[in-house]
Amino acid sequence: MSDGIWFQDDSTTSTLKFSDKNLTTIQEAKYILDSTYKMLEEKNKAYGDSALNPIRLFSRADAQEALRVRIDDKLSRIKNQDIHDNEDSISDLIGYLVLLKVAIKKKGDN
Repeated sequence: MSDGIWFQDDSTTSTLKFSDKNLTTIQEAKYILDSTYKMLEEKNKAYGDSALNPIRLFSRADAQEALRVRIDDKLSRIKNQDIHDNEDSISDLIGYLVLLKVAIKKKGDN
């Protein structure tokens, strides 16, 4: 058992805060996954389906390759930041990995 849960801060779409509760690891994971879903939904409304259907003005890379570049950028940022400054980058990374999985499935590569 854990002594806390992560929850979405109402002031932003990607900052997670910690709240003392006595929940299981799976229950905490559900909060993180739910907040990731909400973040992806909000970004999809704001930017359209640009991750999987980019407008391709500057880059001709397909969606999977473009997502891999974004993932590399997030991993670099995580590596180079202080551990306490990584919450937003980690949330973004989780989102990009989900979108990559969707892109792979849509293309039929799995």
